Amino acid sequence: FSGISYRAFLGREAPVAVIGLACVIGVLWLVYRRQLPAALPPTNLAANFPIHAAIMRKTIIAVCVMLVAFFAGVPIALVAVGGAAVCLLTRRVKPEKVYREIDWQLLVLFTGLFVVIGGVEAARLTDSLFALAGRFALYRPAVLTVVTAALSNLVSNVPAVLLFKTIVPSFGEPTRAWLVLAMASTLAGNLTILGSVANIIVVEAAREERVTIGFWEYA
Repeated sequence: FSGISYRAFLGREAPVAVIGLACVIGVLWLVYRRQLPAALPPTNLAANFPIHAAIMRKTIIAVCVMLVAFFAGVPIALVAVGGAAVCLLTRRVKPEKVYREIDWQLLVLFTGLFVVIGGVEAARLTDSLFALAGRFALYRPAVLTVVTAALSNLVSNVPAVLLFKTIVPSFGEPTRAWLVLAMASTLAGNLTILGSVANIIVVEAAREERVTIGFWEYA
């Protein structure tokens, strides 16, 4: 929606990502330093996970080509779909095995979020929401950050961004607003489990390993 290139986005958001990552590592160390081992115990991964060398090489090459294409300015969505298709086309792994790894319940949840957002837009509830936010100068980075973080933790960050796609172009500095929106919606995932679908994936994966991550502990 923004037209911002991969290189421009990386240049502006990389420092934010590095600082945010440092903060997360610091908090995890402070809270769990007595539980984290100094080193992970050795394990024979090859015995538990068969390695397909040919597929691994093809995937590494595909990722490198994708990165070059990203920096060259090729449309990101086209590159992503093309790279995924190349990686999935193989006769070494049966499709049924890949399908078993898909979290269908999570996909249904994510699809449902987009349906809800579509309903909100059709009912023009977003107009009332942003009219209220407009009274508090939504175009200001600090206000936009707070509103984005709040919405992201109500409906998850990707659907929340879609709610802004019609209003951000009307701002005086739309490029800066898009970058603030990207930053705020991503960092909002650090607040609660609902802030990002990535969080839900992690929590579900942990539950399968009999590790429970509670809402308040995560927050």
